[in-house]
Amino acid sequence: MFELDHDLAQDIVNRTMAILPYNVNVMDSQGLILGSGEPERINTRHEGAQLVLANVRVVEIDSQTAKHLKGVQPGINLPLLHDQRLIGVLGITGEPELLRTYAQLVRMTAEMLVSQRHQQAEQQWRRQRCDDLLALLLAETGDSPRLVDEAQQLGLKPQMARTPYLFELGSGQSAEALSAWLTSRYPDSWCVSSAQFSLLWCRPASVQVDNPRLLEKLDGLGWNILRVAVGGQADGLPGLRRCYRRVGDLLAYGRDVLPESRLLTLNRYRLPVMLWRHRNDDALDELLNPLRKVLAKDSNGQLQATLRSWCDHDGQSQACADALGIHRNSLRYRMERIAELSGVDPLTLDGMLALYLGVQLLPQALSK
Repeated sequence: MFELDHDLAQDIVNRTMAILPYNVNVMDSQGLILGSGEPERINTRHEGAQLVLANVRVVEIDSQTAKHLKGVQPGINLPLLHDQRLIGVLGITGEPELLRTYAQLVRMTAEMLVSQRHQQAEQQWRRQRCDDLLALLLAETGDSPRLVDEAQQLGLKPQMARTPYLFELGSGQSAEALSAWLTSRYPDSWCVSSAQFSLLWCRPASVQVDNPRLLEKLDGLGWNILRVAVGGQADGLPGLRRCYRRVGDLLAYGRDVLPESRLLTLNRYRLPVMLWRHRNDDALDELLNPLRKVLAKDSNGQLQATLRSWCDHDGQSQACADALGIHRNSLRYRMERIAELSGVDPLTLDGMLALYLGVQLLPQALSK
């Protein structure tokens, strides 16, 4: 239930007195003055307002009548309504015959301000409730029928297929402002900020987005996006929760292993990201040993760069050599050296897989 407060009452007073050469008082539903052009009267009881509240009608008080009422000056006191409910009283100080021309206009202005403030409060409550609800829906227990039903009532469309993006923002950037921009540009989006410089954006899967161009657009608007992790399409809440965890892992993987990469897609790094969660396991550590042996003898990083290009070009010799700007014979020599140092043959499937995993899981900084 909406009620007047001191801030709103004083705002009404300030706005009306800016154009009206009379003092204005705003009283609550108990007759207490909440806002006034005479600050010393705030928080005092107004008997004229109590007459209005008791009879729900306009009460005019002339100079003679005011002498018999406590804390009252001559003026007109009008019921202040919101949604047909009496919420307070508006008082204008002065002789009634001089005020009648202004009184109804001032009341209309005051009620418009009340309605506007109520609408703002409703919108703020709705935004906050949607934010809280989205956080609950993305949690492990987010399948509660009550939560899903409330989400549907608020128009959140919880069963819509979505694609999650996890943004990591630079210092001083506002996740709330980025959320507002994304939701205004892409209707039916979900945005949740779980940390100060982090924003999860779940766009409708039906909306096609060119990810490099989106990042370029945000750069042009002045956003400092350190990196963004893009998941795959998720159908329904269970799938979206799983994908949310995956993009979190993807962002952490990119931060540690590919620090120069700002745009990371789960489709590109699904396997290494899955293994990255188990990077401290002994079994995974054994898989990385072949590449570690290469790095130990690769002081200038040439062999790792060669192996990374080899993996990027799916073992295609000519494409790899062209990318490196070397002759195929030079490439062959380097691959032989890699085989010698690592103890595995990169030309075989098992050997290439072991070295590929090492390239994907060991931070690039190790070779720099």
